[in-house]
Amino acid sequence: MVLEMKAKVTYMELLKEDLVIMRVVPEKGVPEYRTGQFLTMGLPIPAEKKIVRRAYSLASHAGNRDYFEFVIRWVRKPLPGRVTTELFYLSVGDEVLLGYPTGAALQISEKLPNGEKDNRRIICVGGGTGLAPFIAFAHHFHDTNDKREVIILHGASYIDELSYKRLLTDYDNESKKRGIDQWNFKYRAAISRPKEYYNRSWSGPVGRVESFFKPDKKTGLSPVDEMVGEEITPDNTIVYICGYQGTIDGVIESLGSRGFVTEHEKNPDGSFGIKFESYG
Repeated sequence: MVLEMKAKVTYMELLKEDLVIMRVVPEKGVPEYRTGQFLTMGLPIPAEKKIVRRAYSLASHAGNRDYFEFVIRWVRKPLPGRVTTELFYLSVGDEVLLGYPTGAALQISEKLPNGEKDNRRIICVGGGTGLAPFIAFAHHFHDTNDKREVIILHGASYIDELSYKRLLTDYDNESKKRGIDQWNFKYRAAISRPKEYYNRSWSGPVGRVESFFKPDKKTGLSPVDEMVGEEITPDNTIVYICGYQGTIDGVIESLGSRGFVTEHEKNPDGSFGIKFESYG
């Protein structure tokens, strides 16, 4: 038996024809959950005469008990996605079915294997809509007044796919204004198709998001090292990744020579430097 909640759509912001930010509210209220989790959303598919469910990362954090937020891409190739197609035809007030939040892959590491508090720098790597859980991270660290250094790296093909650029830029500017001793936050984005006409106004980093970790041939330092002012290591940094498997593999490959291992592999003492969740 599938445990589900009835919920209503309360907000929809169409960022482009195939990208939307959506908020839904369960009829009995938002249950307790952990920042970084995901849940399933179910909709009736008329042609199949049944409910079809798909998992979506939560862009809202556990401190927000007003609504669940998602950023969702309409899957259209190679075939239209059954659930995302129906989602893009929804309106405010329409009903969906939600599973209960679950998943530990991207829950925030609070303690080291020896029981000490995990104060390492946090780097979040989101490819496309893989940014969603890290929006939850940003809100969580900001609202809990966490002093850890937080860096969010986002990769997209086009500038209008940088779904939370304004929010994350505001958090970055707030860090500069307040001082890193109060709020230590950085945001960087990269566009992978800079030569296409639609991206002609882009003047920031180019390439896939994993290129932030690629070391320079002369200095041996990556753009991330340059950004933080030191070489990142498993002792001073933990990396969270969400996106397609290619993005995850690219980051892991770049960091492997530095001694980073994933939570799935772990060192003999139980330590690790990478947590990830793949959506394809």
